[in-house]
Amino acid sequence: QLQASGGGLVQAGGSLRLSCAASGRTFSSNGMGWFRQAPGKEREFVAGISWSAGNTYIADSVKGRFTISRDNAKNTSYLQMNSLKSEDTAVYYCGVGWGTSAGRYDYWGQGTQVTVSS
Repeated sequence: QLQASGGGLVQAGGSLRLSCAASGRTFSSNGMGWFRQAPGKEREFVAGISWSAGNTYIADSVKGRFTISRDNAKNTSYLQMNSLKSEDTAVYYCGVGWGTSAGRYDYWGQGTQVTVSS
């Protein structure tokens, strides 16, 4: 089970840090990723990190503003979001898997809402 948290309402230019905590089993040998879905749009890839954290992949739309990290001892992944823009408004989901396609992820959290006001 994955539990995403840390979303909220923030002004444009602000920051938020999302957390994705896994419970019930360890995912330390799996990649983890973050996706987002805005109303009326498909779920899109945001960032991914390999099991060892040696490899990260950031979508071009958020590159330079978002970073992904993980703490395997805590079974948790993080998405640090800086310089937020109104277009970042979406429900953010964390998943276990690897790649930029949502179909390659096996487990999903319930999502956390991020709203950026301009």
